[in-house]
Amino acid sequence: MTRNSEKSVPRPCGAVTFDNTGRVIIVTGGCSGIGRAICEGFAKSGAAVVCADRDTAGSRHLAEGIEFRQCDTSSKDDCASVVNWTVEQFGGLDVLVNNAAIQPKDSYRPIHELPVDVWDRVIRVNLSGYTFMAMSALPHMRQQNSGVVINISSGQGHRTARHVGAYGPIKAANMMQARQWAVEYARDGIRVVSVSPGAIDTPLVRASLAQQGGGAALANRHPIGRIGQPEEVANAVLWLSGPDASFVTGTDLEVDGGLGALGAFADPYPMSNPTDL
Repeated sequence: MTRNSEKSVPRPCGAVTFDNTGRVIIVTGGCSGIGRAICEGFAKSGAAVVCADRDTAGSRHLAEGIEFRQCDTSSKDDCASVVNWTVEQFGGLDVLVNNAAIQPKDSYRPIHELPVDVWDRVIRVNLSGYTFMAMSALPHMRQQNSGVVINISSGQGHRTARHVGAYGPIKAANMMQARQWAVEYARDGIRVVSVSPGAIDTPLVRASLAQQGGGAALANRHPIGRIGQPEEVANAVLWLSGPDASFVTGTDLEVDGGLGALGAFADPYPMSNPTDL
């Protein structure tokens, strides 16, 4: 019997655990999808977690131990209120995760057809919202001489496609925000990074499947052959926020199943037994 014909025996995978006991975390857009997974990951590892979101209905499904504060991140006053409440309640702020973002169906257009009100709405939430939260969080982190800010960007911030004239350029700006803040505040003990997911199984992605060619085609664009799970992004965020990543700042981590490595000129993977999400 040759080695190739032997029955495959799974190899050990290893494990990583996180201890965030005593740390204080704010996650925007934490009621669903990637944000919710990040909230749950930090809560399970012992942190005090504040979920800042507009979705009051979704807040009822948050895990025990996650505090909810209603917040429209396009409002500077709302952002300041959440940060100030968190610091007063818990005595500090260790990690800010800027995650709240929108990608409306009516934003899937070339820019000459993009309604101005849609552009303004995406800018207010996806760009200004990140800035407003950082404006309020960074002074507290400077006073502590410690802190981590993580911007959730997107694979669309690295490479583009037709009909994403709003979302992609703004996600690229989220990466540059992280780089600029990292340089600005590095000597204040603050690290700033961004994370760029590929397609992840979230309500946001599911809502736009038709615009992205369907679930099977979307999964097949990733060399790994599937879309990601929110917990896979959350684990990257937990690592980046901790001491094992203490020399990591001003950069972006792509959590994208190889999407960014596959060239547009490459032969597509065969779709054997295609399945939808």
